[in-house]
Amino acid sequence: MPTPRSTTIRASEIGTYLYCQRAWHYDRAGQPSQNSAELLTGTELHQAHGRTVIAAGLYRTLGYLALLAALVLLTIYLAGRIV
Repeated sequence: MPTPRSTTIRASEIGTYLYCQRAWHYDRAGQPSQNSAELLTGTELHQAHGRTVIAAGLYRTLGYLALLAALVLLTIYLAGRIV
C-alpha cells in the first residue's frame, strides 16, 4: 500500500469518505479521477458562486454607506431648518 500523501485530512476528504470510501481511498493512493470533467465543472460553479457572494457583500456595504450618507444629510438639513 502506498504511503499517504499527507497526514492532514481536509474537510472535503471527510465528505468524500462519507460519500464513497472507495473514491477516498483511490484519491489518497494518488489514482487519477475518471470524472475530472465533472469535478472541473463543479469547481467552476463554486468559484462563480463565490464571486456572487462577494459581490452581494459589497453591494450590501454600499447600501449601508448610502443609507448613512442620507441620514447625515437629513440631519444637517433638519438642523439648518431649526436654527
